[in-house]
Amino acid sequence: MNHPLEPSADEMRAMGESALDFLIRFIETLPEQPASEMEGALDLARSFREPLPENSSSFDELLRVVEEGAAKGFNTTGPGYLPYVPGGGLFAAALADFLATGVNRFVNVWNAAPAFAQIEATVVRWFCDLFGYPPEAQGILTSGGSMSIFSGVVTARHARLGEDFLPGTIYLSDQTHASVSKAAALAGFPRRSFRLVPTTPELRLDLDVLRDTLKRDAAEGLRPFLVVASIGTTNTGAVDRIGDVMEIAREHDLWVHVDGAYGGPFQLTERGRRLFQGVEEADSITLDPHKAMFLPYGTGSLLVREGRLLREAHYVGADYLQDLAQEDEIPNFADYSPELSRDFRGLRVWLPLKLHGAQAFRHALDEKLDLARYLHEELRGAPGFELPWEPELSVVAVRYRPERGDPEEFNRRLLERINASKRVFLSSTLIGGRFVIRACIVSFRTHRDRIEEAAEIIKRSAAELVDEG
Repeated sequence: MNHPLEPSADEMRAMGESALDFLIRFIETLPEQPASEMEGALDLARSFREPLPENSSSFDELLRVVEEGAAKGFNTTGPGYLPYVPGGGLFAAALADFLATGVNRFVNVWNAAPAFAQIEATVVRWFCDLFGYPPEAQGILTSGGSMSIFSGVVTARHARLGEDFLPGTIYLSDQTHASVSKAAALAGFPRRSFRLVPTTPELRLDLDVLRDTLKRDAAEGLRPFLVVASIGTTNTGAVDRIGDVMEIAREHDLWVHVDGAYGGPFQLTERGRRLFQGVEEADSITLDPHKAMFLPYGTGSLLVREGRLLREAHYVGADYLQDLAQEDEIPNFADYSPELSRDFRGLRVWLPLKLHGAQAFRHALDEKLDLARYLHEELRGAPGFELPWEPELSVVAVRYRPERGDPEEFNRRLLERINASKRVFLSSTLIGGRFVIRACIVSFRTHRDRIEEAAEIIKRSAAELVDEG
């Protein structure tokens, strides 16, 4: 009988070789590819709208569609991609996903795939060890920071408030990632539960205001229970002083969640560890390996210092799972997470770390810190530029101060001019109501040559706009 869903060994080999040839060609040409290419992108997208196909197509024909799609949009894998945080997608991780989806094992209950579940548990332990968490700590691999913070809020809610949680209040700064407010809302907290604490001129959580707000809320009969601190904000990479936050939290019995989605991997470096002092005392930590650990989108994690609290907040039994083994020396990750069915995320972390070693990641992260410092110094020494915040990690925030005209309009035009080069792609944000251009240097493929070029493009673009009046 003909079984088209079961290709022969020769057919699988031919498809695999074609896919590998494309991927190698794509990666080899990344330095020459545009950092962003939007011309014709929407027309191309429209051309992919079609009804469900009834008949088959050739693999090579479909691979060409993928190649066309990869040529349009933001080039998140290239060295000139500097607007947002994710870091490029290691080739070894792509191979890991190919293997993981090929063998297609279920890892969320340990006895379904003991060795693979242990690989994932080992990865979680590596992350816990990175932050000095004790043996009883536990964690999960998630789709990203949004799901991690959601589970973190649910765990904090369960541990500190129990069933009667509506009087609970949550404290975050005006630089905290928007996923925190979204997660808290989805976890059942009304908007009145949020306390937006202002930041200092360095854009760190203002601890004096936090203290005052906590005292006022407690006096009014509310139940402060959660404070979120950041080790690397999205806007500028600012790092809250975690040790000081922990002192305040202990006074008020607060759960401390540290958002290390972007900055957390810098814990591998000596500079990062100095900046993050006290993080080992936090109750939970978000870490996104798909950011500064250079892994593919869809790789996040949540770590909880007292692991049993994570399980207590998420465990729900079911009769149809009675044939599966109870948790033993390997965790049943389904009991620690909202997800029962999911992909085997652990291999895409384990394989690159085993293949390259932690030292390779440490060196790459140190390079990013050096590149951010270089770009900051280059622009700070150029006429007309203002850089109000020293880069603590790898984000550089910059504005140009024109002698005439509207500075907001000038900086918007400047960003457009920079990105029109297609050699680098930067983004913008609003800080204190002011338009700010930001470069986020995270990709493992971004090196000194591209940042030198970025500095020249930024300075040249500003000079051209000044000359044009």
